[in-house]
Order: sequence, then structure tokens, then C-alpha cells
Amino acid sequence: MSKLVTIYGGSGFLGRYIARRMAQEGWRVRVAVRRDNEALFVRTYGALGQVEPVRCNIRDDASVRGAMQGADAVVNCVGILVREGKNTFDAVQAQGAARIARIATEMGVARLVHVSAIGAETSSTSNYAGTKAAGEAAVRTDFPSAVILRPSVMFGSEDGFFNKFAMMARWGVVLPIVGASTRFQPVYVDDVAKAAVKAVLGEASGTYELGGPDVQTMRELIDRMLAVTLRRRIVVNTPFWVAYALAAWFDSFQFLWGGLIVNRMLTRDQVKLLRHDNIVGENARGFADLGIEPTPMAAVLPDYLWRFRPTGQFDAIKASAKNLRKPT
Repeated sequence: MSKLVTIYGGSGFLGRYIARRMAQEGWRVRVAVRRDNEALFVRTYGALGQVEPVRCNIRDDASVRGAMQGADAVVNCVGILVREGKNTFDAVQAQGAARIARIATEMGVARLVHVSAIGAETSSTSNYAGTKAAGEAAVRTDFPSAVILRPSVMFGSEDGFFNKFAMMARWGVVLPIVGASTRFQPVYVDDVAKAAVKAVLGEASGTYELGGPDVQTMRELIDRMLAVTLRRRIVVNTPFWVAYALAAWFDSFQFLWGGLIVNRMLTRDQVKLLRHDNIVGENARGFADLGIEPTPMAAVLPDYLWRFRPTGQFDAIKASAKNLRKPT
């Protein structure tokens, strides 16, 4: 019988790419998610019955153990950018990661791959980065041989970065940003999936920081997005103190409504993150150590940002039509 991998968060942005690649490797794939009825699309990644979603609450031991039953390998892709109800940063990214690592050891799982993030530091003032660091520490303690992947901002057709700003650029001539001079090293989501698969197959060990071939500031990334979407906008950098005040105002709505309204615009925690560069460390191991050549943004962004152009897929046709000779 083929081997089984359980992917926690396997229907998410990164998880679905890992699930698809593990199915291509011939493995059975169990996708552990909060809402299995919303993850039925993963079944199409393999042969009949090869990829199956299962309901799992990462905050519950029995639920995590049930999803891990019989697994030869485990991948933890679960992470959040904003708090939603009981899914706090600590509950998901620290305690949840610790729970998966501890139970994986108890159940004799052969390999564990844990997805963290560049910038995960215990000293960080950001809850996101701090709990990512706590999760890493717990994984190293409970499952010392685990492979830890620390990607920069990931891009791809379902991303929440370029898609978000491209959508904002559709509705106004002014495009506000925060942290214009902060540097990023965006990485293609499928390249991170390749790294995870190598780790599951036993072709990696230790910790890797994963960034793409391009290092650019936030302002440069926005300019790149605007160039691809063929839009001209006035890009305005919002000072950090103003951004923090706005974020506090947005956060207050979530608090006052008891969490019924979730702040997905800008949070105080995100403003804290934007103060710091998000690039691969000078001495960190990365794609080169895995034998993977990272994909440049120029090779991928046009494939999915075209839909934000003024006339979508017809822009290229219109540009070509302008060169036609008019009848005399």
C-alpha cells in the first residue's frame, strides 16, 4: 500500500500545492481542515480516493490524533494573519504546532515538516512572528528531526498579497501602502511546496529560509503589480504612526462586535511586521541547498494578475488592434 501523509491546513494557499505534489509522488494524502465540506476540491488532485479531506480542529488533541492515524509523514501548514474567535495566534501557531509535534512523536510518525516564516523571532513585538517562533521551538523540542521551512511572502494565483493590492488599485486613483522601504523576497508558492515534498521524502534536514530571486521594497513590488495590471495610480506611503492609528481603529470594530466582524484591512500586528525586512538571512540555508531554482515573479504574475487589467484578457488584443492598418 502507498504511504500516507497528513497535511494540516492542506486546503489553504500553500497546503493545496503540497497536496497536489504529494499525490503526484504516488502518496495517499489526508487533508486535515476545519471545514472539510469546503475542501472537496482537493479530491481532484489524485486518483479516486487518493486525496481526501477530513475535519480537524488543531486546538484539540483527539481531533489532531484522529487525522494523523496511520500517517507515515505529517506536514503542518496551518497559520493565520488575523485572529478569528478562538483561533488566536497562540492557540494556532504556538500551541497548535506543539500539539502536532508531540502527537506525531507519540504515534511514531517518521517525518514532520513544519512551515514557519521568515522573521519568526521570540523577541518580536508582533504576535504573528512571536508565536511562529514559539511554534518552531516546540517542534524542535518534541520532534527534533523535523524539517522547518521559513518562507518569505508567498505569491501565486490564490495569494493574499498581489491580489489584494491589485483589487484595491481597481477602485481609486490613490493607492495607500505601509512600509514603502521595507524589503521583501517574495517566493513562488509552488517552489515552497517542492521544498516541503523533498522534506517529506527525506531529502532535507534542519531549517531552511526560502525566498525568491528578487529582493524589492514594498513600493517596488506595488509598482511591479501596477505595471502588470496596466494601471497608473498615485502610490502614497502611509507613515507608521498613522498606519498604527488606523489599524487600531479597524481592530476596535472587531473588538466591539465581539469578533463577528473580522478586521482584514490592516491590523496593528501587521503594521509591526511591516517595520522589518522580510528577506533570507545571510548565512541561512535555502533553495540552493535543496537543489531548487526559485521562480522569478516575472514568470508568474502576468498569469493571474491579467484579470485586474482595465479590460482583462482583452487588453493584449486591443493593443494589437491599434497596429492594424486602417482601410483607405
